[in-house]
Amino acid sequence: MKVLVVGGGGREHAIIRKLKESKKITKIHATPGNGGMYKEAKTVNIGAKDIDAIVKYAVDNKIDYAVVAPDDPLVLGCVNALEKVGIPAFGPRAEAAIIEGSKVFSKNLMKKYGIPTADYHVFSDANEALDFIKTAPIPTVIKADGLALGKGVIIAFTREEAIDAINSVMTDKKFGSSGDNIVIEEFLEGPEVSVLAFTDGKCVKPMISSMDHKRALDGDKGLNTGGMGTIAPNPYYTKEIADVCMETIFLPTIEAMNKEGRTFKGCLYFGLMLTKNGPKVIEYNCRFGDPETQVVLPLLESDLFEIMQATTNGTLADCEVKFSDKSACCVIMASKGYPEKYENGFEMVIPEEIEKSVYVAGAKYENGKIYSAGGRVLGVTDVNKTLKGAIDGAYAKVNKIKFDNAFYRHDIGARALLATEEK
Repeated sequence: MKVLVVGGGGREHAIIRKLKESKKITKIHATPGNGGMYKEAKTVNIGAKDIDAIVKYAVDNKIDYAVVAPDDPLVLGCVNALEKVGIPAFGPRAEAAIIEGSKVFSKNLMKKYGIPTADYHVFSDANEALDFIKTAPIPTVIKADGLALGKGVIIAFTREEAIDAINSVMTDKKFGSSGDNIVIEEFLEGPEVSVLAFTDGKCVKPMISSMDHKRALDGDKGLNTGGMGTIAPNPYYTKEIADVCMETIFLPTIEAMNKEGRTFKGCLYFGLMLTKNGPKVIEYNCRFGDPETQVVLPLLESDLFEIMQATTNGTLADCEVKFSDKSACCVIMASKGYPEKYENGFEMVIPEEIEKSVYVAGAKYENGKIYSAGGRVLGVTDVNKTLKGAIDGAYAKVNKIKFDNAFYRHDIGARALLATEEK
C-alpha cells in the first residue's frame, strides 16, 4: 500500500520510521516532509495547510491511506477532504479536532461533562480580562484560544506578568487571531504527564506515558518552546493513576465528544497534571505530541499501520497495542536563539551508526548534504533497559552530531530520575 504522511517535523519522521516496519506498506510519501527524511520517504513540497493540493496529490498518486499528523491540517479539515475523495485517513475530522483547535471549546466540554480540569474564565475583551486579573489569584495561566505552535500558554507568576500576557495575546496579537479569545485559568501544581491514546471513537488504548520539557534552558528556565526533550515512561504515572485517568478522563472525554456529535478517531493527547486532588486535564491535543512521539513510538512493539487502520475502521478493540517495558529519552538539538530569533543553513553531520536514532525536524537536503532549517532541528533518541541508561545513551549520541549554532538542554530526564530515586 502507498501511504501519505502529512507534516514535516520530527514527529512525522518518527511516524514514518515506525510505519516503514509494516510489511503492508510499499512506499511512503510526505507533504512537505523535510530534508532529513530523504532515505525513508518521497518528500513533496506541498505545505501541510494546503488541503486542496494535498488531496489532489493523493488522488493523482493513488494513495491508499493517509496519516494527517499536525494540528493545523486536522483543524482545517484535511481528513474530511481526503475521505470525501475516498481516501481513508488517520486523524480526527475537523469537527472533532476542535478539541485542540479551541481551548474555549475544550474547557466548556470538560465543565459540561464533569471531566476534572482547572477552574477557568473566558474573555473576548481585553479590558474585561485586565479588570479580572486585578483580583485574580496569582500565579495564573493565560491561554490563547486557538492554535499557537505549542506556545500559546503563558504561566504568569506576578500580576504584572499576567497583564503583559493579556496585552501581548489580545491587543498585540502575538498569536494572530488565535488570541481573539483567551482562557484565564487556575494554576495547578503537581507532576505533569503526557498520555497519547489511540481511539476509534468507542475504544481507548493509551500509549506509554511520557514527560515533556517545555522550557528552553536547563533547570526549566527560559521561554516556553514546542518541547526540548522528553522521556518515557513517566515515573509519576503509576498503574493506579492510569486506572483513575481511564475512568474519570479518557473514556468520559470520548463519550462527551460522541454526545456532542463530534466522534473522535485517531490519536488524542491528554496533557495531565497530577494534583493533590487527583489527575486533571491541562490540555487536549488532537494528534501525536512532538517530541513525545519520538520516545513513545520507538517503544511500540505492535504494527503501527495496523493500529491506525483499526482506528479508522472502528476495530481498535480487536487490535493489539503492545509496548516494550524499556525506557526511552529524546534530546532536542535546536538552533541557538530558539524559540525567538535564530540562524540556520548550517551543514549537519550525523554519523551513519546513529542515523536510526535521529528524528530530523528541520533540514534541507542539497547535493548529498543536509543543512539545518528550523528552530528545533532534530531529536536524538535512545532506548535502554533503564531510564538512566536511555538518558546517558541519548546524550552520548548528541555528542556525535555536529552542526554550527546548535544548542540543547543538558538535564532532560533529571526530574524523572529524581522521582525514581524518591520511590
